[in-house]
Amino acid sequence: MSIEIKVPEVGESISEVLIGNWLKSEGDHVERDEEVVVIETDKATLEVPAPDAGTITKVLKQNGDKAAVGDVIAYLEEGTEAPIQEDGAKKVKPETRVVPSKERREKAAEQKGIADKPVREKEQDDEAKRPAYSDTVKSKPWEAEIEEPMIAAGKGKAESTLHKATGEAGYGAEAETGRSSQLDKEERVEKVVPMTLIRRRIAERLVQAQQTTASVTTFNEIDMSTVKSLRDEHQEAFQEKYQIKLGFMSFFVKATVEALKLVPQINAEMRGADLVFRNYCDIGIAVGGGKGLVVPVLRGADRMSFAAIEQSIADFARRAESHRLKPQDLEGGTFTISNGGVYGSLLSTPILNFPQSGILGLHAIQERPVVRNGEVAVRPMMYVALTYDHRVIDGREAVTFLKRIKECIETPARMLLEI
Repeated sequence: MSIEIKVPEVGESISEVLIGNWLKSEGDHVERDEEVVVIETDKATLEVPAPDAGTITKVLKQNGDKAAVGDVIAYLEEGTEAPIQEDGAKKVKPETRVVPSKERREKAAEQKGIADKPVREKEQDDEAKRPAYSDTVKSKPWEAEIEEPMIAAGKGKAESTLHKATGEAGYGAEAETGRSSQLDKEERVEKVVPMTLIRRRIAERLVQAQQTTASVTTFNEIDMSTVKSLRDEHQEAFQEKYQIKLGFMSFFVKATVEALKLVPQINAEMRGADLVFRNYCDIGIAVGGGKGLVVPVLRGADRMSFAAIEQSIADFARRAESHRLKPQDLEGGTFTISNGGVYGSLLSTPILNFPQSGILGLHAIQERPVVRNGEVAVRPMMYVALTYDHRVIDGREAVTFLKRIKECIETPARMLLEI
């Protein structure tokens, strides 16, 4: 009996997906719940499992095709056993692999060469019928490129134009330059690649944020000396207990929670003519994945420990890299933290993650001279930026928020004592 493999429900408001890589091919035997195809949505990438054991008999949607939720993309012939060979052994299904792009290009080039063969032969025949200028080509190759249009337009007129343009001394040099320019043009190639649904969604959201909100960015700088010393002091014990490194992001998540409690407007959003305030903190962490920037959400970050924060962020990063984030991982969020410092960014103005009202941008730690107690000292400093929606948040509140972040990072004990 044939079983339909359909595009499953993949999240609220998602009606269309893009077929990614087929992990199984027609004729392959699959077990129940074995992953058969990767699909992409505008929020995440996920695998579709086989609804039952059997053999894939027909693939209806190929890589790169679009499909709606509920569409049939393949058929499976029901069966619990893999095909049996004549010798009685179970047939081993061939390894499914994605053909490397280089191989595809070479194969396409070979096919194109076969298709173009009659054309090339015709061009060779036409070339044989043209007048020969072999002596000119042998003595001065660059003259052949100029000689042909001269003959087509009339040799005397062309010679006059050529000498006016170049002069006797620069004749050969100008022709060589022209040929180099022509060669450069032939070697410059443009490649058109369709945007993935995720990339398209990112673009739409960023433009929407810029066009809909009244965005303003304010800055501050933080002395990271205390946090660095604290982290170095407890790194070994922390890693031994929780099997993960203690990073700076957990400190900033904790500091952000404290700042959001102090300035609840930054944790709010505008809905029509209303402001919606929350008594919880679901903080999105911007992560660079294989398909683009995604923002998985730490739900209930105000109730998470340092270890839980670090473990969750590491898990997000791993799944983003392997395209295994689920749509529900990316939904919601009341505030976002983006760390451009991991890529070396010294200063930037982050764009709001609409419809949120604020986003905190972290940057690279750099040793800089600063004044401490009337003396110049070199300290590890970080610039931080807060982009906020001025419709919801006033400048005083934004500056107060950043100042609270600065206080919590420079004096981490304040977070424990809640002062």
